Amino acid sequence: MLEEPLFLDQLTTLPAKGVGLAVLGYPIKHSISPQLHGAALEKLSEKEPEFRHWKYQKIEVLPDLLPKALPRLADLGYRGLNLTIPHKVDVLPLIDAVDPQAKIMGAVNTLSWENNGWKGYNTDGVGLSRAVSNAFGKDLKDFNVLVLGAGGASRAAVSQCLVEGCKNLAIYNRSTDRANQLLEILKTNGFSQEIVILDHPVNPFENTNSEILIINATSLGLQTSDLSPIDLNAFPQSVCVYDMVYNPPVTKLLKQAKEKHYSCSNGLGMLVGQAARSLEIWTGREISENAMRQGAKLALS
Repeated sequence: MLEEPLFLDQLTTLPAKGVGLAVLGYPIKHSISPQLHGAALEKLSEKEPEFRHWKYQKIEVLPDLLPKALPRLADLGYRGLNLTIPHKVDVLPLIDAVDPQAKIMGAVNTLSWENNGWKGYNTDGVGLSRAVSNAFGKDLKDFNVLVLGAGGASRAAVSQCLVEGCKNLAIYNRSTDRANQLLEILKTNGFSQEIVILDHPVNPFENTNSEILIINATSLGLQTSDLSPIDLNAFPQSVCVYDMVYNPPVTKLLKQAKEKHYSCSNGLGMLVGQAARSLEIWTGREISENAMRQGAKLALS
């Protein structure tokens, strides 16, 4: 059973040795981030006991309370924050510095208290990169990549693919307007690689030899009643399929991939990878992804 989220008015100053970490969002009840970070901090504290004083919580913060929340959390002793919907973009004007790669993505999911101010990072792309490498034994640069969706998750995926230099890149979104808006953001941030925009599900890589990776960056699959975001029958040759959805563990997209014997993976690896990178930023230590993965599986069970 997931623990209930906290609210700003319930928080008190942390003890002298205490270091506060948290995930902020609205809604936030569904988050299993405390279990991931708690498991990793427990592992760290086996060798360095001071990490027993680090605590990770989930805090529900309404959008209009975010400007008040950040300085209050710093005053109370919080030194690391994760951000989820709807704060990843809205937080940008409220922080003191932004990591260059997060600036490229135009969104942050991690804040670190540095030099008496909040600095923003984006670990979603790193999380995806690690997950793809672990799942398929290849890096993003080795694939032709088709990203499904044009929202915030898609922005992180597309940006990471461009940073790593994937072979070819395409975006499929039912609204080409939204996909073209994403394209304009990427151009503003200095990306010049050609990206194919699709308004219907076809294979844009028929004339290339590199293996195809399909990344579902839509929310389709979060509900068991959801339709699949794409029909894999449009891809008669073998492809790799990465679905960012991790709960349920097998979406309709992954079910079809398994039936066709395509290599596939759900989003748990990305969740773990981005969380581990956040904790690396805050602690300056190497983080056990295995401990985080076990914490996640326990929470999801």
